[in-house]
Amino acid sequence: MKILLLHNNYGKYSGEEAVVDKMAAMFRAHGHEVCFYRLTSEGSRESIAGKIKGFLCGLYSPQGVKGVREALQREKPDVVNVHNLYPFISPAALFECRKAGVPVVMTVHNFRLICPTGLFMREGKPCEVCLQKGNEWGCIRYNCEQSHLKSLGYALRNAVARWTGAYRDSVNVFACITDFQRRKLTEAGFEPQKLCVIPNFMEATTSPSFMPGKYVAFCGRLSREKGVDLICEVARRHPEIRFKLAGELREPKLVASVPVNCELMGYLSGESLQIFYWQAAFFVMASRWYEGFPMSILEAAQYGKPTIGPNHGGFTEIIGEGEEAIGRLFRPGDVDDMERQIVALWNAPQEAERLGKQAFVKLKDEYSAEVVYRKWETLFKVLCK
Repeated sequence: MKILLLHNNYGKYSGEEAVVDKMAAMFRAHGHEVCFYRLTSEGSRESIAGKIKGFLCGLYSPQGVKGVREALQREKPDVVNVHNLYPFISPAALFECRKAGVPVVMTVHNFRLICPTGLFMREGKPCEVCLQKGNEWGCIRYNCEQSHLKSLGYALRNAVARWTGAYRDSVNVFACITDFQRRKLTEAGFEPQKLCVIPNFMEATTSPSFMPGKYVAFCGRLSREKGVDLICEVARRHPEIRFKLAGELREPKLVASVPVNCELMGYLSGESLQIFYWQAAFFVMASRWYEGFPMSILEAAQYGKPTIGPNHGGFTEIIGEGEEAIGRLFRPGDVDDMERQIVALWNAPQEAERLGKQAFVKLKDEYSAEVVYRKWETLFKVLCK
């Protein structure tokens, strides 16, 4: 089978790009031929002309429409897998797939189909105004992008896609990465029969030793919506517990007064990142917003480490509750409840080990590359029969 992947890269290499590349490698490993139509936003926001082009192309991109048409004619794929289309491909390009009679499955990485910013977040907290209203104008009213022009552009491009039916009429199946996401699209009026859940995946190739850890860990960008300030507050309350935070520092003010027991590791990769995971007791995520599919949970599970996370969005279903849980949940934004969960697990290393073992098993059983590929294989057979 030949698969055409459509993706507009973001300004910087992101988790979404990494997932796209991993999916391409997975498909190729199973004998499929993979080709790309791929544009990039890198450097486009550095000039007025680039911003204007991005604004207009988000509504309709002649380059993207023509490029997809030519890719379909040249590659003659059996199926098209869509990822991000903004701004330089644009949803209008999907009509070319429909004209060519090629089935389309869209991997839904975020909430952009029903939220102009794609985040379901405003002022660092969950926001579902556009879902509740059934339109995009809340993005303009609340200036969700902290730029009136950008908020207007984001709202307009979503409105145009909705008015023209680009997604609803041209996409055969929407592959959501969590069931929470699927439920939200159902609430928004998407046809349930067009929705399925195929999660992100992680290779389960390591052999965890389940050793007691030395510190509570966080891995991700250091920003307010990630709740890094909440983690620092718990560290401040408990000087007897070591904390280590790895990731790019986005908002220096958040960590202006980091307690002495809380160490900022910076961006880690390779062997340094592996050691960081191996030596952690468990991981904590304090995101104020839903997130899409928090890959850090699977990365921790790969090393046999449980995760404490907020009880909302994809966190709830990935971490789980009860005897089958692979970590612990706390009330979103509630630093006191998060503190209770962190302290309790820190003082119960055997429980942390038990949860870590369950995390590794769940990774292998539900989120490994082979398990997830079988879901894609089943979907492709249905689309191309």
